[in-house]
Amino acid sequence: MTLDEVTPEVEAAEVQDELEPQEVVVEEVAQLTPSEIVDQLAPVTADNLRSAVEAILMITDAPISIMAIATALERPVTEIRDAINSLKADYDGQEGETPRGFELREVGGGWRMYVRADYDWAVKMFVANENPTKLSQAALETLAVIAYKQPISRGQIASIRAVNVDSVVRTLHSRGLITELYTDSESGAIHYGTAPLLLEVLGINSLDELPLISPYLPDANSNFDAV
Repeated sequence: MTLDEVTPEVEAAEVQDELEPQEVVVEEVAQLTPSEIVDQLAPVTADNLRSAVEAILMITDAPISIMAIATALERPVTEIRDAINSLKADYDGQEGETPRGFELREVGGGWRMYVRADYDWAVKMFVANENPTKLSQAALETLAVIAYKQPISRGQIASIRAVNVDSVVRTLHSRGLITELYTDSESGAIHYGTAPLLLEVLGINSLDELPLISPYLPDANSNFDAV
């Protein structure tokens, strides 16, 4: 068809064709399970199992059981136990090397990395030399709850404050104001208490010198002051 043969009717028909909705073919995407995604990205093998276990232990903030790690990595429990024992031996310098500044401890039926007691002094020096910054209102309230109700778990703190306190507790712990006292053998919950640094900051010798706050609470019969 030449340019002269293009009529208004033909031109209108072509425009209509362009405006017509075009059928779009969408390829179906297969739904993959989490384990299938992991297999595609980085399958766990005997060569990288030890490193995979180490990576999990690095990010957990509570003791994690061998069974939980085995389930996550889809490997036998015996292999996970061997990997943990190998990591612990490595960190402890059992092959003649200098022990690491951290260690693996079995606490409350699970495993977690902790600062090695021999290097607590280094952590305290670091905390003491950090640029001082004011604590947030949430941090101050959480610190008060711990000071008056210790030993206390994060769940119990959250129940009293009616908010999530995970990040606030981590902040207080990193500042050296609170410390982990023990881990409940049944629930695995870590119980916190105040650290000696808090006494230094407040200028007191013991928790007995903390002022009573029950007179300021709505319930005059509250036992909140009990430590």
